[in-house]
Amino acid sequence: MASFPILTVLEQAQVLPPKATVGDRLLPLTYFDFMWLRQPPIHNIFFYELSITQSQFIETIIPKLKHSLSITLQHFFPFSGYLIVFPTKKPEIHYREGDSVAVTFAECNLDFNELIGNHPRDCEMFYHLTPLLGEAEKTSDFTKSPVFSVQVTLFPNSGISIGMTNHHCLGDASTRFSFLKAWTTIARFGSDESFLANETLPFYDRVKNPKLDESYLKFAKIESFKDEYQPPKLCGPTDKVRATFILHRTVLNRLKILVSTQLPILAHVSSFTVACAYFWSCIAKIRDDGLQMFAFPIDCRARMNTEIPATYFGNCIGWCMAMEQAKQLTGKEGFMNAAKLIGENLHKRLTDKEGVVKVIESFEDLFSNGIPTTSIGVAGTPKLKFYDMDFGWGNPTKIETISIDYKEAISMNSCKENNEGLEIGVCLPSTEMESFVRIFEDGLGTYV
Repeated sequence: MASFPILTVLEQAQVLPPKATVGDRLLPLTYFDFMWLRQPPIHNIFFYELSITQSQFIETIIPKLKHSLSITLQHFFPFSGYLIVFPTKKPEIHYREGDSVAVTFAECNLDFNELIGNHPRDCEMFYHLTPLLGEAEKTSDFTKSPVFSVQVTLFPNSGISIGMTNHHCLGDASTRFSFLKAWTTIARFGSDESFLANETLPFYDRVKNPKLDESYLKFAKIESFKDEYQPPKLCGPTDKVRATFILHRTVLNRLKILVSTQLPILAHVSSFTVACAYFWSCIAKIRDDGLQMFAFPIDCRARMNTEIPATYFGNCIGWCMAMEQAKQLTGKEGFMNAAKLIGENLHKRLTDKEGVVKVIESFEDLFSNGIPTTSIGVAGTPKLKFYDMDFGWGNPTKIETISIDYKEAISMNSCKENNEGLEIGVCLPSTEMESFVRIFEDGLGTYV
């Protein structure tokens, strides 16, 4: 690896939809979006192995990506719009003719093979490849913030990375997946003809529930948003490292059999739930302190009283949370206890007569059992095959969810080699990562 990273900007572009294809539009936010107003942005980096020179990159890759992104934005206009937060009414995403996405094309001397590894690597390296969102514009009437940016970085004769950052209010993983599926299809074919023939356009109608809107909007504190909101940024130096752990199908099947045998009436024994349970028990062992919380998203599109189309644009996720004292997760039965808690809480959430999304009266409603010492969340879902995103030079070699660095979280994708396996990204301080790797490997030896 180079002794220090050098990033050379080759071009800074503003990419907008083709002229006169969209017109002025606005997208009201809903209770699904309000909770994300003050949260950190989402950062993802897709790495592609590609032997290409700087001149080839400038002559072929840059024009292709700019052209295809422009056409894609015609169908996904909010990506080129702005988040508008008012002090007295619900936020919206506005698009006005001429609004655009900031796209940076750069060249970097970091070791590409080091970046795409699974072993623990310095988190700071990846921040050079992650685009920032533009600065917010604040007036007495509103706060206006960009919602999406892109950075494409060349590693000469090795590959390229495509880093994307979006404000979480723009949409969840399903919305990002639909956008990327459209962009990659248009990039491969050079037009949107194949996309329009084979895919469904985004569904922009809004879910409506005034009671839930009121409940969730108060937690966003929009009246003080202008004065208090400062979007967080990832920067070094940091002692954190990131590593990728693979759970192959054979391992997942053995874990499922183990759980089903010992807990025969437990609902929702899946590859996802046993993987979450195993990681939760491993993390609890390196912390071993007080109340532990594990949370993961639930796609609500097919789980509301009135079913929402799969192509619904925006956020449409609820959360399932499980809590337990560390001592119940770290002993001999730690993994089994974690699996039981996750399975029971998921079943309770999905069968609740009040629905998967509830009114929240106060902060105490969420943490009636106490404030957890450690809170772990899951970013992403293995149901969405992000490793299928091919711009025309093959599928990604590696995907990294950089935004898990903000908080204690893990990322989860289906494996690139086999969709039935799981790929889990973890970010921890280097000393904790050493312990985690040992506990993870030793534990698998015990269980499988």
